[in-house]
Amino acid sequence: MLTPSTPSGRLVSLDAYRGITMFLLIAEAALVYRALMGMVPEDSWAFPLVRQFTHHPWNGLRFWDLIQPFFMFIVGVAMPFSLNKRLAVSGDRSKVTRHVLKRCLLLFLFGTGLHCVYSQRLVFELWNVLTQLSFTILLTYFMLRQPFKVQLAVSLGLLVLTEILYRTYDPSAPFVKGENFGSFVDMILMGKINNGGWVAINCIPTAAHTLWGAMCGNLLLSERTNAEKIKAFLIAGVIGLAVGYGLDMAGITPIIKRISTTAFVFASGGWAILTLALFYWLVDIKGIKSWTWLFIIVGMNPIFIYLFAEVLGNRWLYGFVKIFNYGFLEPTGLPEALLALLNALLTLAIMWYLCYFLYKKKIFFKI
Repeated sequence: MLTPSTPSGRLVSLDAYRGITMFLLIAEAALVYRALMGMVPEDSWAFPLVRQFTHHPWNGLRFWDLIQPFFMFIVGVAMPFSLNKRLAVSGDRSKVTRHVLKRCLLLFLFGTGLHCVYSQRLVFELWNVLTQLSFTILLTYFMLRQPFKVQLAVSLGLLVLTEILYRTYDPSAPFVKGENFGSFVDMILMGKINNGGWVAINCIPTAAHTLWGAMCGNLLLSERTNAEKIKAFLIAGVIGLAVGYGLDMAGITPIIKRISTTAFVFASGGWAILTLALFYWLVDIKGIKSWTWLFIIVGMNPIFIYLFAEVLGNRWLYGFVKIFNYGFLEPTGLPEALLALLNALLTLAIMWYLCYFLYKKKIFFKI
């Protein structure tokens, strides 16, 4: 059983937050959500609920649209803790800077490499979350020691810049899928446009998520009382939701995850901060933590299990499990939809056990 730590060390709430986010990500790689979609008829009451585990096609916000912002936000929250730990060990800021630069380079290479795996050939594409993180982590690192007001100003400045770039490119219709500033930049950088509408310059507005996470991490490390911390999180989270949904409902800027509009960043950032408040209150303040170990195990090797799930999860492991799952159960006459769901759940269980095995052996992959 994992035990909680003090605010000056690891936060169990943050580990649980990260772990649940990673668990949901590897569940997607195990094709759990696709299997659920195949089981639920479109006219069923449950279909809108299951659909929350898919990205919104354009203007709107579903639960699954929050997973990447959560991930980038959590990275930011952890950065003040990891920086303090590294400085305490080495005492040399230049060594830490070199480590961060190396980490960002590796994330960039992993991200671009994954697109080669997806395409089964050499390609240069910058739409993966890891390539986005390579930029947001680097920017956040150089902002970590700045005053709160400077960090906030920079994060808001990135969102203002995003608005200006999109609206200057096409003042009459700045947020059209495939015909916006982000797609224009993709043609310059990669000579292609993503069919789903994703754009590489999402790293600019979503850097606010990582910056806001670092600001929350600094607050958690501060001497303020738990009540003051929770109050600050609640206020910030509600403001984020109000601004994000307000911009969308007023028809000023739509909530679009695929191009990370300012409305989306505010709304998803608000949800990320409120979720942190919930976990911090529930786990670290109230001490309700017995359930967290199931997810913390997954979050202890986040980059490794993400890469494993993306490269081998639904590309090899799912098929390997299918040989035995279908081989034994298909003759029983079980419906194909149920067989697919069982196969996905077994694949997910194996990936979870891999994380558990690494945890028990105290093997942690770090970059």
